[in-house]
Amino acid sequence: MADEQTQDTQTPDATQAGSEDLAVRVQVLEEQLATAQDQSLRVAADLQNVRRRAEQDVEKAHKFALEKFAGDLLPIIDSLERGLELSNPDDENIRPMREGIELTLKMFQDTLKRYQLEAIDPTGGEPFNAEHHQAMAMQESHDLEPNSVLKVFQKGYQLNGRLLRPAMVVVSKAPASVSPSIDEQA
Repeated sequence: MADEQTQDTQTPDATQAGSEDLAVRVQVLEEQLATAQDQSLRVAADLQNVRRRAEQDVEKAHKFALEKFAGDLLPIIDSLERGLELSNPDDENIRPMREGIELTLKMFQDTLKRYQLEAIDPTGGEPFNAEHHQAMAMQESHDLEPNSVLKVFQKGYQLNGRLLRPAMVVVSKAPASVSPSIDEQA
């Protein structure tokens, strides 16, 4: 009987110790589960970010694949435009050649528009925009406000909103104030 009493007193303690061990074990497993779930969410988020970045890279590659090629064509367009500017439209001897240049230039421009290549051709009086224009010189002007485009040396171009080449322009500045001469002060 004494043995039975000893077993009875040990059994509740052993059960209590076992349940404490189980509670600690459950808590450790719950912490590990939470950590694993957190890691799983982070891996899923990283995978989604990688996928999104890859899609953006592919989209940019499609949009700007023609950037170098288009940049190489710009001097040809400039030469055709310059040839039209320098040729006399009233000269009957060069009229067929001039018409051919005009048609070739129009085909070039239509093709470039089809591929979202747009000309930046600021008109006289348009405000100077440092993002799209490159100032080649400044000139005094009484007619226009300061920092306005006076003249365009060369058109600029952008491909899908990205600048390929800025427009080269002359920018207006305020006229210099006339300083009084020595004779006027005397």
